[in-house]
Amino acid sequence: MKIIKVALAGNPNVGKTSLLNHLAGTNLKVGNWPGVTVEKREGKVRFWDYEINLVDLPGIYTLEPISEDEWVAYNYVTQEKPDLILNIIETPNMERDLLLTIELLEHEIPLIIVLNMTDEARKLGVEVNDRWLSELLGVRVLRTNGRTGEGVRALLPNIVEVFNLKEKPKPLRYSKELEDLLEKVRERENETKAELIRKLLSLEEFRELRESIKRIMGKEFQDIVKDERYAKAHGLYREVAERKPLTARDITDSLDKALLHPIFGIPIFFLLMFLLFKFSFDFSAPFMEWVEGFVNGFIAPIISEGLSLLGVSDWVQRLFAEALIGGVGFVLTFVPLIAVIYFLLALMEFSGYLPRVAFLMDRFMHRLGLHGKSLVPLLLGFGCNVPAIVATRALETKRDKFLVIAMIPFMSCPARLVVFSFFAVLFFKNPAVVIFSLYLLGIFVAFLTAFLLRKTLYGGALYHFVMELPPYRLPTLRLLFRVVWVYVRDFLYRAGTLIFAASVFIWLLLNLPPGVKNPSESIAGQIGKAISPIFKPLGLEDWRISTSLIPAFLAREIVLSSMGTIYTAEVEKEEEPFVFSEALKEQAIGFGNALKEAVVNVFKPVPTAFEVEEEGSDSLRSLIAQSISPASALAFMVFLLLYTSCLGTVAVMWREAGKGFALAFLTYSLLLGWLFGFFAYRIGSVIWNT
Repeated sequence: MKIIKVALAGNPNVGKTSLLNHLAGTNLKVGNWPGVTVEKREGKVRFWDYEINLVDLPGIYTLEPISEDEWVAYNYVTQEKPDLILNIIETPNMERDLLLTIELLEHEIPLIIVLNMTDEARKLGVEVNDRWLSELLGVRVLRTNGRTGEGVRALLPNIVEVFNLKEKPKPLRYSKELEDLLEKVRERENETKAELIRKLLSLEEFRELRESIKRIMGKEFQDIVKDERYAKAHGLYREVAERKPLTARDITDSLDKALLHPIFGIPIFFLLMFLLFKFSFDFSAPFMEWVEGFVNGFIAPIISEGLSLLGVSDWVQRLFAEALIGGVGFVLTFVPLIAVIYFLLALMEFSGYLPRVAFLMDRFMHRLGLHGKSLVPLLLGFGCNVPAIVATRALETKRDKFLVIAMIPFMSCPARLVVFSFFAVLFFKNPAVVIFSLYLLGIFVAFLTAFLLRKTLYGGALYHFVMELPPYRLPTLRLLFRVVWVYVRDFLYRAGTLIFAASVFIWLLLNLPPGVKNPSESIAGQIGKAISPIFKPLGLEDWRISTSLIPAFLAREIVLSSMGTIYTAEVEKEEEPFVFSEALKEQAIGFGNALKEAVVNVFKPVPTAFEVEEEGSDSLRSLIAQSISPASALAFMVFLLLYTSCLGTVAVMWREAGKGFALAFLTYSLLLGWLFGFFAYRIGSVIWNT
């Protein structure tokens, strides 16, 4: 089977990802390019006797590399040398896109031009003569619709034919003056125009020639090349495109008057982000709870019963049921939230609104040393830190990405809110005020962290870029679900492996040596007692508090269940017998209730995440109230707010920013949490005279 290596190249937001989704389907993979943080999408398609490897290059405007995205694309075209390039052009903005086409033609690689969104161009009064375009450039020109998938499958036979026939574009000709200059540096007959331009621009041996060009022509050679490219692209567009006068204002301009309004645009944006957060969390929360119960209350007992029939010891049964199955269950609980968030994000991105968010907030974020795009991941952090960190892939530079990743864990997620609700209701007269203050503290520390990083490790100049605002369009459900599936699958495979292993490790700490009944006698209990002196300055002298932080590293809300286990360890517990039919019926009813609750939650005016409820049993509240003071409770909440005690967050940070960054940030957040917790305890002690 022959392999054809195909690169998809085009400007940002031209529909490359949509076409790749239609072509590759479930064979699409998402990762990072080697050595950089730029997202890499690739897929494989088997067609006839060929395996077509499709690589989606980052969306760029030029092959003159400055940003990380442009270097990735340039290196792939010049070093990897794909067999063929699919040049995706957004037909409504064809004149702009043709500049990159001209640069691609300079490399003399077999090329197919794909006119995407031609239906939108017609609505705007633009008609393109694709046959004349093909004749002028000597390449095949095909029409597609990335939203519906129309014309996409026709790309495959054309790719194979161009590959077999070794079709190359017609030689690109510039003005006689530029062509004469390039011939002066030619050393081999087969040198491409791109190689000649690069030599004359960068090699030291042609420095005198460059200076001579500047003296004679009055401008730098680089500017001469740019002018020639622009002229070529403009002339080509005038040859093949005809714009008819519009009789009415198009939808895009109408919507932008409201959504990009200097006064009303920002309130509308915050309203939409509030709705995104509300819908994603409120709709997914019941399913997250059901998944956790299904795995731990149904699958785990079945495994336990099966192992019991095989005569396996109780300790090994619990290892499988609680650690292995429980660990998988914990990973799966994230899936509904990640799926809903990415569905809504994909809807905003492919509809054309998300690029406008960056434009709208860019001026404000510049004051903080960041771009407008940075705000979206930060806001997502209030829903869940895990998908928020993954969303930083949309940022252009490593500097911006790392700065935002370092800020996200301080955005208080609903998992923290569960713990805050318990302690705030138990110890304070105004729990809502306490919780709101904790949210503000997290935001303050996030921007403080970004400020410190900008002054030290990431102090480079802010990278400026031109933001493209694509027309509004309605993506298909098929495309949205494909994008969601790619991210969900990637999360389960990458983050799930690390969380799964850590789940087993932490369970072993709580259940070793074998036969231990009281958590205080386990390895985790001994560790908790050993680290208690560390937390004594925070007013947390009880070893049961420090021990509860060990399993809580899986997820912050596990703090309460851990406390329940540790504080009530001496109480005899009766286990209910497991009956398969009754358990199955219970799970089916539970799923129905989760679906009903999810739909009801969507229509509630206030997000359920903001509802302050009493958590835990009366006995647990009584025991904890007796063991710590209000000042100690405040210090505990502050510590939990700032310390990145969530394995899912650390795992995704490890993947997106690297092991060194993740471990360094984990240490930083631990020290920061302890320091702020210490001050919170001291201030609280004065207020409450403890």
